[in-house]
Amino acid sequence: MNFKATALNRIVTSSVAAAALTLSPVFAAVAQAQTLVGAGASFPAPLYQRYAREVRKTHPSLQVNYTSCGSSCGIRNFVKGTVDFGGSDAAMKDSEIAKVSRGTILVPTAGGAVSVVYNLPGVSNLKLSRTVLPLIFAGRITKWNDARIKADNPGVRLPNRRITPVVRADGSGTTFIFTNHLSTISGYFRGRIGTSKKPRWAFRGARKGKGNSGVAALVKRTRGGIGYVNYSYARLNRLKSAEVQNRSGQFIAPSLRAANLGLSSVRFPANYRVFVGDASQGYPIVGLTWMMIYKKYPTAAKAAAVKKWIKWVMTTGQQFNGKLLYTGIPASVRQRVINQVNSEVN
Repeated sequence: MNFKATALNRIVTSSVAAAALTLSPVFAAVAQAQTLVGAGASFPAPLYQRYAREVRKTHPSLQVNYTSCGSSCGIRNFVKGTVDFGGSDAAMKDSEIAKVSRGTILVPTAGGAVSVVYNLPGVSNLKLSRTVLPLIFAGRITKWNDARIKADNPGVRLPNRRITPVVRADGSGTTFIFTNHLSTISGYFRGRIGTSKKPRWAFRGARKGKGNSGVAALVKRTRGGIGYVNYSYARLNRLKSAEVQNRSGQFIAPSLRAANLGLSSVRFPANYRVFVGDASQGYPIVGLTWMMIYKKYPTAAKAAAVKKWIKWVMTTGQQFNGKLLYTGIPASVRQRVINQVNSEVN
């Protein structure tokens, strides 16, 4: 009986050991699996969500969740430490970075055009000059058949309809890019409204939408409405985009090519923080968007996952930018980012 029991124990022990060896790769995969949580800007949300799906083809154990809640929300959550990375189209200020005890690296991921979208039945090729556009969003031009808009659009039948501005309800990097442009080209707008993620608009009766998607939806159902969204949202929602006047006097419609041209002269400093007030060529209302990552993470595994994520975004991920109508980041800048992240994140 003792011999049989001993033999049985050996068999059971051997079986368990064999099973452990067989399953160890599974346990290792589970142990190495990492989830990264990000939140922030709606401007790059379609791109980041595509990134999150595509990265798993290369790194099956890496799960990335990104919530679109606006740039102010992204910075706020990043400062609080409730996310693994934040997203913003307005690069963090020094005063905001100073609040992050774990250190901050701004990672430029993409650029794009901000479309001026409108809902004006019967008008398909609206032109808005550098004089007119700021005055509309400063509340000085309130009717579509205003003589100044008519001067930009000879031969176009503009209705005697009130202009209904549609702006963001949340603190927004898209708003920052848009108001930065208007402030750059108009002293009146700069003094009256200024550059801000959440400005105090001077007009009454504006409609407010949350995120780029909210503004796009409101413009789509508001006759006489005019708003501003990332170019990809304008295309997705089949909204008409105005041609806006650039520095050389040309009226330019938003497009990937025109945005690339507008961002072609950008030079990235050591901290990658760039503000494009008025592109010197191409489409003039363009901006960049950033992921904000920490220099210190609570575990080595989390830091390794962030490094893996950023390297993928800066290499393989960039192929999806153009497909979703975003501009890419220059290869030299991407390599600088990868080197910095690899050496400073831990």
